[in-house]
Amino acid sequence: MSLVAKLATARRKPGRWHWTDVAAYAYLALGVVLMFGPVLWLGLSSFKTQAGLLEFPPTLLPMSQKEVTVPGQSQPLPLFEVEMPDGSKRVLAQLRRIGIQAQMVDPAKPGETIRVPIDKRTPVREFKLATENYTEPLERFAFTRFLWNSVFVTLVATIITLIINSMAAYALSIYEFKGKTAVMLMVIGTLMIPITIILVPVYLVVTKLGLVNSLWAVILPGAATPTGVFLLRQYMLTLPRDLIEAARMDKASEWQIYWRIVMPLAMPALAVLAIFSIMWRWNEFLWPLAVLTKTESYTLQIGLNAFQGELQTQWHYLLAMTVVSLLPVALVFVFLQRFITTGIANTGMK
Repeated sequence: MSLVAKLATARRKPGRWHWTDVAAYAYLALGVVLMFGPVLWLGLSSFKTQAGLLEFPPTLLPMSQKEVTVPGQSQPLPLFEVEMPDGSKRVLAQLRRIGIQAQMVDPAKPGETIRVPIDKRTPVREFKLATENYTEPLERFAFTRFLWNSVFVTLVATIITLIINSMAAYALSIYEFKGKTAVMLMVIGTLMIPITIILVPVYLVVTKLGLVNSLWAVILPGAATPTGVFLLRQYMLTLPRDLIEAARMDKASEWQIYWRIVMPLAMPALAVLAIFSIMWRWNEFLWPLAVLTKTESYTLQIGLNAFQGELQTQWHYLLAMTVVSLLPVALVFVFLQRFITTGIANTGMK
């Protein structure tokens, strides 16, 4: 914390402020607001009710109208601050609204009904977290199942991606054969092919294999990625060849060299690829939408789309589950981000 405090109060000239200090801190503050402002707004809005999200002007904090239980009423009634004809103000509960008039009662004296013009009342608001935005989707809309499907797809696909891409990178970096450069150019060239071009052919292949509505239909088509092959190849090119030749002289098989020597040394690059793969698979939407039509097979991103109806969007549930979908990726990034600088710096990626 002392290092953070020292960096946060650093100045160009100790003891006094320079205009460049002010400009630098203003620039950094603007960057923080632009980067984390939307995330903060999303997190706070996920605790608002549906009515609170539709209010104008919007509020930063999750505020809701205060309610009170009135004897003789089956449901709690909303509270309003009402300006009376004599200029005084009273806190009344609204029974019902009829046109531009509202029928209200004093919670302490519920026997007397008071008619109030709707422009003379102001809602009494309080800070309240709508935690049901998180609990109800998990209980009523099978979001626990969607979450498990996404975790399964992400973990299995990442493991397969790491194995296949590392094998391809090992061959393209360690072995010498004719056409090696051409093969690498072909691999990189596939980056220029958009998914919309290959969507229909891949879907037909998946259909022929009988994998539609199976999570394996989401996992297998994207198992090998050109980005991963290129990243790992560039890192493996930096490994000392003498170490590999020494292992061969000690009668180590190619599999042993790959698994026991190259893979441990390439761990920083593998960690970077793992982060990328987790982000790709966790946030994937178009391909799962095409091959998954049964509700029990939905991933989390497809489940979020279910809250967007033709006539109404359940924003309170959508925002809450969006926060849930962001947490795993954020946690993975926090724990593996120390590998990103090392891995990318040694792979030649820009």
